[in-house]
Amino acid sequence: MTERYLCIHGHFYQPPRENPWIEAIEIQDAAYPYHDWNELITAECYAPNALSRILDNKGRIRDIVSNYAKISFDMGPTLLSWLELHAPDAYEAVLEADRQSIQWRSGHGAAMAQCYNHMIMPLASRRDKQTQIIWGLRDFNNRFGRDPEGMWLPETAVDLETLDIMAAEGIKFTVLAQNQAKALLKPRDADAFQDVSGEQIDPAMPYVLRLPSGRQISIFFYDGSISQAVAFEGLLKSGEEFANRLISGFSDERDYPQLMHIATDGESYGHHHRFGDMALAYALDTIEQQGQARITNYGEFLEKHPPQNEVEILENSAWSCVHGVGRWKEDCGCSTGANTGWSQAWRAPLREALDWLRDETSVLFEKKGKEIFGDPWKARDNYIEVLLDRSESTLERFIEKNASELDPEDIQIAMALMELQRHSMLMYTSCGWFFDDISGIEAVQILRYAGRVVQLAKNVSRRNLEHEFLDRLGGGASNIASKGTGADIYLKSVKPRIVSFNNVCAHFAISSLFEDYPEETDIYSYHIQTIDYQRLQAAKTDLVVGRCIVSSVI
Repeated sequence: MTERYLCIHGHFYQPPRENPWIEAIEIQDAAYPYHDWNELITAECYAPNALSRILDNKGRIRDIVSNYAKISFDMGPTLLSWLELHAPDAYEAVLEADRQSIQWRSGHGAAMAQCYNHMIMPLASRRDKQTQIIWGLRDFNNRFGRDPEGMWLPETAVDLETLDIMAAEGIKFTVLAQNQAKALLKPRDADAFQDVSGEQIDPAMPYVLRLPSGRQISIFFYDGSISQAVAFEGLLKSGEEFANRLISGFSDERDYPQLMHIATDGESYGHHHRFGDMALAYALDTIEQQGQARITNYGEFLEKHPPQNEVEILENSAWSCVHGVGRWKEDCGCSTGANTGWSQAWRAPLREALDWLRDETSVLFEKKGKEIFGDPWKARDNYIEVLLDRSESTLERFIEKNASELDPEDIQIAMALMELQRHSMLMYTSCGWFFDDISGIEAVQILRYAGRVVQLAKNVSRRNLEHEFLDRLGGGASNIASKGTGADIYLKSVKPRIVSFNNVCAHFAISSLFEDYPEETDIYSYHIQTIDYQRLQAAKTDLVVGRCIVSSVI
Protein backbone atom coordinates (compact mmCIF):
# COMPACT_ATOMS: atom_id res chain seq x y z
CA MET A 1 0.00 0.00 0.00
CA THR A 2 1.30 3.46 -0.89
CA GLU A 3 1.72 6.19 1.70
CA ARG A 4 -1.55 7.88 2.64
CA TYR A 5 -1.82 11.45 3.85
CA LEU A 6 -4.88 13.43 4.94
CA CYS A 7 -5.32 17.22 4.97
CA ILE A 8 -8.52 19.10 5.79
CA HIS A 9 -8.50 22.78 4.90
CA GLY A 10 -10.81 25.33 6.50
CA HIS A 11 -11.28 28.76 4.92
CA PHE A 12 -12.22 30.91 7.93
CA TYR A 13 -13.42 34.36 6.97
CA GLN A 14 -15.82 37.14 7.86
CA PRO A 15 -16.23 40.32 5.83
CA PRO A 16 -15.40 43.65 7.45
CA ARG A 17 -18.60 44.82 9.14
CA GLU A 18 -17.39 48.00 10.82
CA ASN A 19 -19.11 51.31 10.27
CA PRO A 20 -16.45 53.07 8.14
CA TRP A 21 -16.81 56.31 10.08
CA ILE A 22 -16.46 54.96 13.62
CA GLU A 23 -14.46 51.76 12.93
CA ALA A 24 -16.82 49.66 15.07
CA ILE A 25 -19.56 47.13 14.35
CA GLU A 26 -23.01 48.37 15.24
CA ILE A 27 -25.77 46.14 16.60
CA GLN A 28 -26.96 43.64 13.99
CA ASP A 29 -30.49 42.60 14.90
CA ALA A 30 -30.41 39.38 12.86
CA ALA A 31 -27.60 38.07 15.10
CA TYR A 32 -29.69 38.34 18.30
CA PRO A 33 -29.07 37.47 21.13
CA TYR A 34 -25.52 38.38 20.11
CA HIS A 35 -24.41 41.92 19.34
CA ASP A 36 -23.38 41.10 15.77
CA TRP A 37 -22.63 38.22 13.40
CA ASN A 38 -18.96 38.09 14.36
CA GLU A 39 -19.91 37.44 18.00
CA LEU A 40 -22.46 34.80 17.03
CA ILE A 41 -20.12 32.87 14.73
CA THR A 42 -17.29 33.09 17.25
CA ALA A 43 -19.53 31.44 19.85
CA GLU A 44 -20.63 28.72 17.43
CA CYS A 45 -17.41 28.10 15.50
CA TYR A 46 -14.18 29.99 16.12
CA ALA A 47 -14.02 29.42 19.88
CA PRO A 48 -15.29 25.78 19.86
CA ASN A 49 -12.71 24.73 17.25
CA ALA A 50 -9.96 25.77 19.65
CA LEU A 51 -11.36 23.50 22.38
CA SER A 52 -13.32 20.80 20.61
CA ARG A 53 -14.65 17.84 22.57
CA ILE A 54 -14.16 14.19 21.63
CA LEU A 55 -16.74 11.89 23.25
CA ASP A 56 -16.49 8.22 24.11
CA ASN A 57 -19.19 5.64 23.33
CA LYS A 58 -21.07 6.65 26.48
CA GLY A 59 -21.20 10.33 25.55
CA ARG A 60 -18.55 11.36 28.07
CA ILE A 61 -15.76 13.77 27.19
CA ARG A 62 -12.67 11.70 26.36
CA ASP A 63 -10.45 14.53 25.14
CA ILE A 64 -10.42 18.23 24.29
CA VAL A 65 -8.36 19.21 21.25
CA SER A 66 -7.56 22.15 19.00
CA ASN A 67 -8.83 21.44 15.51
CA TYR A 68 -6.77 24.34 14.18
CA ALA A 69 -3.53 22.53 15.05
CA LYS A 70 -4.55 19.40 13.12
CA ILE A 71 -5.95 20.92 9.94
CA SER A 72 -4.77 23.41 7.34
CA PHE A 73 -6.51 26.77 7.59
CA ASP A 74 -6.52 30.35 6.45
CA MET A 75 -8.11 33.10 8.50
CA GLY A 76 -8.69 36.48 6.93
CA PRO A 77 -7.08 39.67 8.28
CA THR A 78 -10.48 41.34 8.69
CA LEU A 79 -11.55 38.47 10.97
CA LEU A 80 -8.26 38.14 12.86
CA SER A 81 -8.17 41.87 13.64
CA TRP A 82 -11.67 41.59 15.13
CA LEU A 83 -10.84 38.46 17.13
CA GLU A 84 -7.72 40.12 18.52
CA LEU A 85 -9.81 42.90 20.06
CA HIS A 86 -13.07 41.14 20.93
CA ALA A 87 -12.24 37.44 21.42
CA PRO A 88 -8.58 37.41 22.53
CA ASP A 89 -8.70 33.85 23.91
CA ALA A 90 -9.85 32.46 20.55
CA TYR A 91 -7.31 34.65 18.76
CA GLU A 92 -4.40 33.41 20.87
CA ALA A 93 -5.60 29.82 20.44
CA VAL A 94 -5.36 30.21 16.65
CA LEU A 95 -1.79 31.52 16.87
CA GLU A 96 -0.79 28.79 19.33
CA ALA A 97 -2.29 26.12 17.04
CA ASP A 98 -0.03 27.25 14.22
CA ARG A 99 2.99 27.04 16.52
CA GLN A 100 1.95 23.56 17.60
CA SER A 101 1.48 22.39 14.02
CA ILE A 102 5.03 23.52 13.18
CA GLN A 103 6.30 21.07 15.81
CA TRP A 104 4.06 18.26 14.53
CA ARG A 105 4.45 18.78 10.77
CA SER A 106 8.18 18.90 10.12
CA GLY A 107 8.44 22.66 10.59
CA HIS A 108 5.42 23.57 8.47
CA GLY A 109 2.62 25.64 10.02
CA ALA A 110 -1.07 24.94 9.57
CA ALA A 111 -1.93 28.54 8.71
CA MET A 112 -2.02 29.94 5.18
CA ALA A 113 -2.21 33.62 4.30
CA GLN A 114 -5.23 35.25 2.66
CA CYS A 115 -5.66 38.27 0.40
CA TYR A 116 -6.46 41.23 2.64
CA ASN A 117 -10.18 41.88 2.29
CA HIS A 118 -11.56 39.08 0.12
CA MET A 119 -11.52 40.90 -3.18
CA ILE A 120 -12.20 38.85 -6.33
CA MET A 121 -8.68 39.04 -7.67
CA PRO A 122 -9.22 38.41 -11.42
CA LEU A 123 -11.59 41.41 -11.48
CA ALA A 124 -9.18 43.70 -9.64
CA SER A 125 -6.68 46.14 -11.10
CA ARG A 126 -3.05 45.05 -11.01
CA ARG A 127 -2.29 47.69 -8.38
CA ASP A 128 -5.09 46.38 -6.16
CA LYS A 129 -3.93 42.79 -6.64
CA GLN A 130 -0.45 43.73 -5.52
CA THR A 131 -1.59 45.66 -2.46
CA GLN A 132 -4.09 42.95 -1.44
CA ILE A 133 -1.33 40.33 -1.56
CA ILE A 134 1.29 42.46 0.18
CA TRP A 135 -1.13 43.51 2.92
CA GLY A 136 -2.25 39.90 3.40
CA LEU A 137 1.33 38.67 3.70
CA ARG A 138 2.46 41.40 6.09
CA ASP A 139 -0.62 40.94 8.25
CA PHE A 140 0.13 37.20 8.42
CA ASN A 141 3.79 37.74 9.26
CA ASN A 142 2.92 40.22 11.98
CA ARG A 143 0.43 37.85 13.63
CA PHE A 144 2.00 34.43 13.17
CA GLY A 145 5.63 35.52 13.37
CA ARG A 146 6.68 33.72 10.20
CA ASP A 147 6.39 33.97 6.44
CA PRO A 148 3.51 31.97 4.92
CA GLU A 149 4.16 29.16 2.45
CA GLY A 150 0.68 29.18 0.94
CA MET A 151 -1.98 31.76 0.20
CA TRP A 152 -5.72 31.30 -0.16
CA LEU A 153 -7.46 33.17 -2.97
CA PRO A 154 -10.91 34.60 -2.13
CA GLU A 155 -13.56 32.24 -3.57
CA THR A 156 -10.51 30.51 -5.16
CA ALA A 157 -10.97 33.06 -7.97
CA VAL A 158 -7.77 32.87 -9.98
CA ASP A 159 -5.84 34.33 -12.89
CA LEU A 160 -2.20 34.09 -13.93
CA GLU A 161 -1.36 37.70 -13.06
CA THR A 162 -2.45 37.18 -9.46
CA LEU A 163 -0.50 33.94 -9.17
CA ASP A 164 2.58 35.61 -10.61
CA ILE A 165 2.44 38.40 -8.02
CA MET A 166 2.05 35.77 -5.29
CA ALA A 167 5.02 33.80 -6.59
CA ALA A 168 7.12 36.99 -6.78
CA GLU A 169 6.33 37.57 -3.10
CA GLY A 170 7.57 34.09 -2.17
CA ILE A 171 4.32 32.12 -2.04
CA LYS A 172 4.91 28.44 -2.85
CA PHE A 173 1.36 27.13 -3.33
CA THR A 174 -2.37 27.75 -3.41
CA VAL A 175 -5.50 25.58 -3.38
CA LEU A 176 -8.10 25.42 -6.17
CA ALA A 177 -11.18 23.39 -7.10
CA GLN A 178 -10.81 20.42 -9.43
CA ASN A 179 -12.85 22.09 -12.17
CA GLN A 180 -10.33 24.94 -12.29
CA ALA A 181 -7.76 22.68 -13.95
CA LYS A 182 -7.52 23.09 -17.72
CA ALA A 183 -4.73 20.86 -19.03
CA LEU A 184 -2.23 18.37 -17.69
CA LEU A 185 1.29 17.45 -18.77
CA LYS A 186 2.80 14.17 -17.56
CA PRO A 187 6.50 14.32 -18.42
CA ARG A 188 6.88 10.54 -18.65
CA ASP A 189 3.81 9.91 -20.79
CA ALA A 190 3.37 12.81 -23.16
CA ASP A 191 5.07 15.69 -24.90
CA ALA A 192 2.00 17.92 -24.99
CA PHE A 193 -0.67 19.05 -22.55
CA GLN A 194 -3.82 16.93 -22.36
CA ASP A 195 -7.14 18.69 -21.93
CA VAL A 196 -8.71 17.92 -18.53
CA SER A 197 -11.28 20.73 -18.41
CA GLY A 198 -14.65 19.31 -17.53
CA GLU A 199 -13.01 16.19 -16.14
CA GLN A 200 -11.92 15.40 -12.60
CA ILE A 201 -8.20 16.00 -12.29
CA ASP A 202 -6.62 13.65 -9.76
CA PRO A 203 -6.64 15.60 -6.45
CA ALA A 204 -4.25 13.20 -4.72
CA MET A 205 -1.07 15.02 -5.77
CA PRO A 206 0.25 18.58 -6.19
CA TYR A 207 0.96 20.08 -9.61
CA VAL A 208 3.36 22.73 -10.81
CA LEU A 209 2.11 25.72 -12.81
CA ARG A 210 4.72 27.55 -14.87
CA LEU A 211 3.90 31.25 -15.14
CA PRO A 212 4.56 33.52 -18.16
CA SER A 213 7.22 35.42 -16.19
CA GLY A 214 9.27 32.25 -15.74
CA ARG A 215 8.23 31.87 -12.12
CA GLN A 216 6.26 28.86 -10.92
CA ILE A 217 3.79 27.97 -8.18
CA SER A 218 2.39 24.66 -6.93
CA ILE A 219 -1.35 23.97 -7.09
CA PHE A 220 -3.39 21.58 -4.93
CA PHE A 221 -6.84 20.69 -6.33
CA TYR A 222 -9.09 19.64 -3.44
CA ASP A 223 -11.51 16.68 -3.63
CA GLY A 224 -14.74 18.28 -4.80
CA SER A 225 -17.29 15.56 -4.03
CA ILE A 226 -16.32 15.07 -0.39
CA SER A 227 -15.97 18.82 0.15
CA GLN A 228 -19.46 19.24 -1.29
CA ALA A 229 -20.79 16.58 1.09
CA VAL A 230 -19.30 18.42 4.07
CA ALA A 231 -20.72 21.78 3.05
CA PHE A 232 -24.16 20.85 1.74
CA GLU A 233 -25.03 17.19 2.31
CA GLY A 234 -24.97 16.85 6.10
CA LEU A 235 -21.82 14.75 6.33
CA LEU A 236 -20.90 16.40 9.62
CA LYS A 237 -23.86 14.88 11.44
CA SER A 238 -21.65 11.95 12.34
CA GLY A 239 -17.91 11.98 13.05
CA GLU A 240 -17.74 8.27 12.23
CA GLU A 241 -19.42 8.73 8.83
CA PHE A 242 -17.15 11.69 8.15
CA ALA A 243 -14.05 9.60 8.86
CA ASN A 244 -15.28 6.76 6.64
CA ARG A 245 -16.03 9.14 3.78
CA LEU A 246 -12.59 10.70 4.02
CA ILE A 247 -10.89 7.30 3.89
CA SER A 248 -13.00 6.38 0.85
CA GLY A 249 -11.10 9.07 -1.05
CA PHE A 250 -7.99 6.92 -1.11
CA SER A 251 -7.50 4.38 -3.89
CA ASP A 252 -5.42 1.19 -3.99
CA GLU A 253 -4.97 1.79 -7.71
CA ARG A 254 -2.65 4.72 -7.09
CA ASP A 255 0.99 3.68 -7.01
CA TYR A 256 2.32 6.92 -5.53
CA PRO A 257 2.02 8.74 -2.18
CA GLN A 258 -1.51 10.08 -2.16
CA LEU A 259 -2.99 13.09 -0.43
CA MET A 260 -6.68 12.99 0.45
CA HIS A 261 -7.66 16.62 1.02
CA ILE A 262 -10.83 18.68 1.11
CA ALA A 263 -11.55 22.40 1.41
CA THR A 264 -14.68 24.13 2.70
CA ASP A 265 -15.64 27.28 4.54
CA GLY A 266 -14.27 26.85 8.06
CA GLU A 267 -17.65 28.00 9.38
CA SER A 268 -19.01 24.58 8.33
CA TYR A 269 -17.47 23.25 11.53
CA GLY A 270 -19.91 24.63 14.07
CA HIS A 271 -21.80 27.54 12.50
CA HIS A 272 -23.34 26.12 9.33
CA HIS A 273 -23.55 22.68 10.97
CA ARG A 274 -24.10 22.52 14.71
CA PHE A 275 -21.37 20.56 16.52
CA GLY A 276 -19.51 20.22 13.23
CA ASP A 277 -16.31 20.96 15.16
CA MET A 278 -16.87 17.77 17.18
CA ALA A 279 -17.39 15.69 14.03
CA LEU A 280 -14.13 17.09 12.67
CA ALA A 281 -12.23 16.36 15.90
CA TYR A 282 -13.63 12.83 16.12
CA ALA A 283 -12.87 12.00 12.48
CA LEU A 284 -9.27 13.19 12.68
CA ASP A 285 -8.68 11.42 15.97
CA THR A 286 -10.16 8.14 14.69
CA ILE A 287 -8.15 8.15 11.48
CA GLU A 288 -4.95 9.00 13.34
CA GLN A 289 -5.47 6.45 16.13
CA GLN A 290 -6.26 3.66 13.68
CA GLY A 291 -3.27 4.51 11.49
CA GLN A 292 -5.43 4.86 8.37
CA ALA A 293 -3.53 7.94 7.15
CA ARG A 294 -0.94 10.44 8.30
CA ILE A 295 -2.47 13.81 9.19
CA THR A 296 -0.54 16.54 7.39
CA ASN A 297 -0.75 20.03 5.95
CA TYR A 298 0.07 21.31 2.49
CA GLY A 299 3.50 22.68 3.30
CA GLU A 300 4.71 19.40 4.78
CA PHE A 301 3.32 17.29 1.93
CA LEU A 302 4.86 19.59 -0.67
CA GLU A 303 8.29 19.25 0.93
CA LYS A 304 8.04 15.45 1.14
CA HIS A 305 6.48 14.94 -2.28
CA PRO A 306 7.18 17.78 -4.75
CA PRO A 307 4.97 17.93 -7.87
CA GLN A 308 5.90 15.62 -10.73
CA ASN A 309 3.28 16.82 -13.22
CA GLU A 310 2.65 20.21 -14.80
CA VAL A 311 -0.78 21.80 -15.05
CA GLU A 312 -2.55 24.69 -16.76
CA ILE A 313 -5.52 26.37 -15.11
CA LEU A 314 -8.79 27.90 -16.26
CA GLU A 315 -8.27 31.60 -15.73
CA ASN A 316 -11.08 33.75 -14.34
CA SER A 317 -12.64 30.78 -12.56
CA ALA A 318 -13.80 30.28 -8.95
CA TRP A 319 -15.15 27.57 -6.66
CA SER A 320 -18.60 29.13 -6.22
CA CYS A 321 -19.48 30.20 -9.78
CA VAL A 322 -19.80 27.73 -12.65
CA HIS A 323 -19.68 30.68 -15.06
CA GLY A 324 -16.18 31.78 -14.09
CA VAL A 325 -16.36 34.98 -12.04
CA GLY A 326 -19.74 36.16 -13.30
CA ARG A 327 -21.23 36.02 -9.82
CA TRP A 328 -19.36 39.20 -8.94
CA LYS A 329 -20.06 41.24 -12.05
CA GLU A 330 -23.27 40.17 -13.83
CA ASP A 331 -26.51 38.20 -13.74
CA CYS A 332 -24.79 34.92 -14.56
CA GLY A 333 -27.46 32.69 -13.04
CA CYS A 334 -25.63 31.86 -9.80
CA SER A 335 -27.49 32.77 -6.62
CA THR A 336 -28.12 31.47 -3.12
CA GLY A 337 -31.44 30.04 -4.31
CA ALA A 338 -33.26 31.66 -1.40
CA ASN A 339 -35.49 33.85 -3.61
CA THR A 340 -36.76 32.05 -6.68
CA GLY A 341 -37.15 34.26 -9.72
CA TRP A 342 -35.09 37.16 -8.44
CA SER A 343 -32.77 38.88 -10.88
CA GLN A 344 -29.14 39.72 -10.22
CA ALA A 345 -29.05 42.30 -13.01
CA TRP A 346 -28.05 44.83 -10.33
CA ARG A 347 -24.58 43.29 -10.09
CA ALA A 348 -23.24 44.90 -13.27
CA PRO A 349 -24.30 48.51 -12.47
CA LEU A 350 -22.95 48.10 -8.93
CA ARG A 351 -19.53 46.98 -10.17
CA GLU A 352 -19.46 49.60 -12.93
CA ALA A 353 -20.27 52.36 -10.44
CA LEU A 354 -17.54 51.21 -8.07
CA ASP A 355 -15.03 50.83 -10.91
CA TRP A 356 -15.77 54.40 -11.97
CA LEU A 357 -15.33 55.67 -8.41
CA ARG A 358 -12.08 53.72 -8.00
CA ASP A 359 -10.65 55.08 -11.26
CA GLU A 360 -11.63 58.68 -10.54
CA THR A 361 -10.16 58.61 -7.05
CA SER A 362 -7.02 56.82 -8.30
CA VAL A 363 -6.27 59.83 -10.53
CA LEU A 364 -6.87 62.14 -7.58
CA PHE A 365 -4.72 59.96 -5.30
CA GLU A 366 -1.83 59.84 -7.73
CA LYS A 367 -1.90 63.58 -8.46
CA LYS A 368 -2.22 64.69 -4.84
CA GLY A 369 -0.10 61.83 -3.56
CA LYS A 370 2.91 62.82 -5.65
CA GLU A 371 2.95 66.15 -3.83
CA ILE A 372 3.40 64.30 -0.52
CA PHE A 373 4.87 60.87 -1.25
CA GLY A 374 7.73 60.08 -3.56
CA ASP A 375 5.77 57.05 -4.82
CA PRO A 376 2.14 57.10 -3.61
CA TRP A 377 1.42 53.51 -4.72
CA LYS A 378 4.45 52.15 -2.92
CA ALA A 379 3.39 54.16 0.11
CA ARG A 380 -0.02 52.49 -0.10
CA ASP A 381 1.64 49.05 -0.04
CA ASN A 382 3.56 50.14 3.08
CA TYR A 383 0.45 51.54 4.79
CA ILE A 384 -0.32 48.10 6.21
CA GLU A 385 2.22 48.88 8.94
CA VAL A 386 -0.03 51.70 10.15
CA LEU A 387 -3.14 49.52 9.97
CA LEU A 388 -1.45 46.94 12.18
CA ASP A 389 -0.38 49.54 14.76
CA ARG A 390 -1.97 52.98 14.76
CA SER A 391 0.43 54.41 17.35
CA GLU A 392 2.04 57.80 16.81
CA SER A 393 5.48 56.21 16.56
CA THR A 394 4.36 53.92 13.72
CA LEU A 395 2.79 56.85 11.92
CA GLU A 396 6.00 58.84 12.28
CA ARG A 397 8.04 55.95 10.85
CA PHE A 398 5.60 55.61 7.95
CA ILE A 399 5.86 59.31 7.11
CA GLU A 400 9.64 59.30 7.46
CA LYS A 401 9.95 56.27 5.16
CA ASN A 402 7.49 57.33 2.49
CA ALA A 403 7.33 61.12 2.44
CA SER A 404 9.40 64.23 2.79
CA GLU A 405 9.11 66.39 5.88
CA LEU A 406 5.46 67.28 6.40
CA ASP A 407 3.63 69.84 8.49
CA PRO A 408 0.54 68.73 10.50
CA GLU A 409 -1.89 69.75 7.75
CA ASP A 410 0.02 67.72 5.16
CA ILE A 411 0.03 64.71 7.49
CA GLN A 412 -3.77 64.93 7.71
CA ILE A 413 -4.00 64.99 3.91
CA ALA A 414 -1.56 62.09 3.66
CA MET A 415 -3.65 59.98 6.04
CA ALA A 416 -6.87 60.93 4.24
CA LEU A 417 -5.34 59.75 0.96
CA MET A 418 -4.27 56.43 2.51
CA GLU A 419 -7.70 55.90 4.07
CA LEU A 420 -9.34 56.78 0.77
CA GLN A 421 -7.37 53.95 -0.82
CA ARG A 422 -8.11 51.52 2.01
CA HIS A 423 -11.84 52.07 1.66
CA SER A 424 -11.58 51.98 -2.12
CA MET A 425 -10.41 48.38 -1.75
CA LEU A 426 -12.85 47.50 1.03
CA MET A 427 -15.73 48.42 -1.27
CA TYR A 428 -14.79 45.41 -3.44
CA THR A 429 -15.28 42.84 -0.68
CA SER A 430 -16.81 39.87 -2.50
CA CYS A 431 -19.87 39.44 -0.25
CA GLY A 432 -21.43 42.55 -1.76
CA TRP A 433 -22.27 40.61 -4.94
CA PHE A 434 -22.62 37.08 -3.59
CA PHE A 435 -26.13 37.31 -2.20
CA ASP A 436 -29.49 37.94 -3.81
CA ASP A 437 -30.16 41.66 -3.72
CA ILE A 438 -28.50 45.05 -3.78
CA SER A 439 -30.49 45.99 -0.67
CA GLY A 440 -28.93 43.20 1.42
CA ILE A 441 -26.66 44.06 4.33
CA GLU A 442 -23.61 42.86 2.40
CA ALA A 443 -24.20 45.16 -0.58
CA VAL A 444 -25.14 48.05 1.72
CA GLN A 445 -21.87 47.54 3.58
CA ILE A 446 -19.74 47.98 0.46
CA LEU A 447 -21.84 51.05 -0.45
CA ARG A 448 -20.91 52.46 2.96
CA TYR A 449 -17.26 52.06 2.04
CA ALA A 450 -18.00 53.86 -1.21
CA GLY A 451 -19.66 56.65 0.78
CA ARG A 452 -16.50 56.99 2.86
CA VAL A 453 -14.43 57.19 -0.36
CA VAL A 454 -16.71 59.96 -1.67
CA GLN A 455 -16.36 61.88 1.60
CA LEU A 456 -12.56 61.56 1.75
CA ALA A 457 -12.19 62.53 -1.92
CA LYS A 458 -14.18 65.69 -1.24
CA ASN A 459 -12.07 66.45 1.84
CA VAL A 460 -8.76 66.30 -0.01
CA SER A 461 -9.78 67.70 -3.42
CA ARG A 462 -13.06 69.61 -2.88
CA ARG A 463 -14.50 67.56 -5.74
CA ASN A 464 -17.88 65.98 -4.98
CA LEU A 465 -18.19 62.67 -6.83
CA GLU A 466 -21.47 61.69 -5.23
CA HIS A 467 -23.86 62.89 -7.96
CA GLU A 468 -22.06 61.06 -10.77
CA PHE A 469 -21.69 57.97 -8.59
CA LEU A 470 -25.42 57.93 -7.87
CA ASP A 471 -26.22 58.29 -11.58
CA ARG A 472 -24.37 55.04 -12.19
CA LEU A 473 -25.87 53.28 -9.16
CA GLY A 474 -29.32 54.20 -10.41
CA GLY A 475 -29.06 51.50 -13.07
CA GLY A 476 -29.15 48.73 -10.47
CA ALA A 477 -32.73 47.99 -9.41
CA SER A 478 -33.57 46.03 -6.27
CA ASN A 479 -35.84 42.98 -6.52
CA ILE A 480 -37.88 44.60 -3.75
CA ALA A 481 -39.83 47.41 -5.39
CA SER A 482 -40.01 49.53 -2.24
CA LYS A 483 -36.20 49.61 -2.03
CA GLY A 484 -35.84 51.30 -5.42
CA THR A 485 -32.40 51.36 -7.06
CA GLY A 486 -28.85 51.33 -5.79
CA ALA A 487 -28.97 55.12 -5.70
CA ASP A 488 -32.11 55.05 -3.52
CA ILE A 489 -30.51 52.52 -1.18
CA TYR A 490 -27.41 54.69 -0.87
CA LEU A 491 -29.49 57.77 -0.06
CA LYS A 492 -31.67 55.92 2.48
CA SER A 493 -29.24 53.50 4.11
CA VAL A 494 -25.79 55.04 3.67
CA LYS A 495 -25.90 58.82 3.51
CA PRO A 496 -27.79 59.31 6.83
CA ARG A 497 -25.06 57.31 8.58
CA ILE A 498 -22.16 59.44 7.37
CA VAL A 499 -20.38 60.87 10.39
CA SER A 500 -18.77 64.31 10.55
CA PHE A 501 -16.91 66.02 13.37
CA ASN A 502 -20.13 67.89 14.16
CA ASN A 503 -21.89 64.56 14.70
CA VAL A 504 -19.15 63.43 17.08
CA CYS A 505 -19.39 66.69 19.05
CA ALA A 506 -23.16 66.32 19.28
CA HIS A 507 -22.86 62.72 20.48
CA PHE A 508 -20.33 63.76 23.12
CA ALA A 509 -22.42 66.70 24.31
CA ILE A 510 -25.65 64.71 24.62
CA SER A 511 -24.08 61.60 26.17
CA SER A 512 -22.25 63.78 28.72
CA LEU A 513 -25.65 64.38 30.36
CA PHE A 514 -25.68 60.70 31.31
CA GLU A 515 -22.00 59.83 31.64
CA ASP A 516 -19.14 61.55 33.42
CA TYR A 517 -16.27 61.79 30.94
CA PRO A 518 -12.67 62.52 31.96
CA GLU A 519 -10.85 65.47 30.41
CA GLU A 520 -9.64 63.23 27.61
CA THR A 521 -11.56 60.24 26.29
CA ASP A 522 -12.07 58.13 23.20
CA ILE A 523 -15.43 57.60 21.55
CA TYR A 524 -15.07 54.90 18.91
CA SER A 525 -12.31 56.12 16.56
CA TYR A 526 -12.34 59.72 17.81
CA HIS A 527 -10.38 61.36 20.60
CA ILE A 528 -12.11 64.06 22.66
CA GLN A 529 -10.23 66.65 24.72
CA THR A 530 -12.47 68.82 26.89
CA ILE A 531 -11.34 72.46 27.08
CA ASP A 532 -14.25 73.87 29.07
CA TYR A 533 -17.34 72.16 30.51
CA GLN A 534 -20.16 73.59 32.60
CA ARG A 535 -23.31 71.83 33.68
CA LEU A 536 -26.25 73.94 34.85
CA GLN A 537 -29.45 72.69 36.45
CA ALA A 538 -32.78 74.37 37.01
CA ALA A 539 -35.69 72.29 38.32
CA LYS A 540 -35.86 69.27 36.00
CA THR A 541 -33.77 70.81 33.24
CA ASP A 542 -30.08 70.23 32.61
CA LEU A 543 -27.93 72.39 30.36
CA VAL A 544 -24.34 71.70 29.39
CA VAL A 545 -22.14 74.30 27.78
CA GLY A 546 -18.55 73.77 26.76
CA ARG A 547 -15.78 73.50 24.21
CA CYS A 548 -13.83 70.46 23.10
CA ILE A 549 -11.27 69.40 20.54
CA VAL A 550 -12.21 66.36 18.47
CA SER A 551 -9.62 64.48 16.46
CA SER A 552 -9.81 61.28 14.42
CA VAL A 553 -7.53 58.51 15.65
CA ILE A 554 -7.55 57.22 12.07
